[in-house]
Amino acid sequence: MKPVETSMLETILAIDIGATTIKFCHVDAGGELLGSIRRKATPYPCRPARLVELLAQRIIASQSRWVGVGFPGEFSDGHVIRPGNLSRPGGVMTERDPGLEREWRGFALQEALCAATGRDVRVVNDARLAALGCCGAEGVELVLTLGTGLGLSLSVDGVVRTTRDVGAEAAKGGLTYDQLLGERARSLDEAAWSKDVVRTVAGFSEEFDATTVHLAGGNARRVSPGIFSALACRVIIEGNQAPLRGAAKLFYS
Repeated sequence: MKPVETSMLETILAIDIGATTIKFCHVDAGGELLGSIRRKATPYPCRPARLVELLAQRIIASQSRWVGVGFPGEFSDGHVIRPGNLSRPGGVMTERDPGLEREWRGFALQEALCAATGRDVRVVNDARLAALGCCGAEGVELVLTLGTGLGLSLSVDGVVRTTRDVGAEAAKGGLTYDQLLGERARSLDEAAWSKDVVRTVAGFSEEFDATTVHLAGGNARRVSPGIFSALACRVIIEGNQAPLRGAAKLFYS
């Protein structure tokens, strides 16, 4: 991280929307963070108009012309496919609301942010943004984001590929991956959670034939590198800066 020296107009505002907090930071063309990360609690109930209003205020105040955003759900071609935990009206500990889910499905979030701010705003899934921020140019690499739930992204020879949303898939014991590896599970039994992280890394690295797995997201820092010593793949702990760094790749590839 380095202090801001460049005109804000020439920097990129990186935004990482999480189910608990939204992170903001300016980055340069190489993805290096400029200054400190700022945080804002994710508002609930998180309706599309409410999120757009909050983000638009921050984007306009930032003075940046370019904005890269990571969305915590399934996202494609500027539109929300599934909103993930944002469909929970009272936050991550509440049940999904079908009405709120319907409001989000198909919502043109990228277009709405561009219209509200007059800036060049580009939105992708948050795990995809993390992959842009930490994957190299060769080999098969997986990115697993550990936070409120689980996200997955795949990079092959430096090209981020479209993958399925694994968070809602069945994992074990009737639990989804979001439930098994999310923050609630970690807070209840961190030792069991760590073992489940190892099993999940092993399973997905084998499925995708990955030689490297990057762990990103807020809870990646809670994992000890030593617990992966028996795995055939290399595991790199990236932390929560990877999606912010990846915002630059939306404009400079």
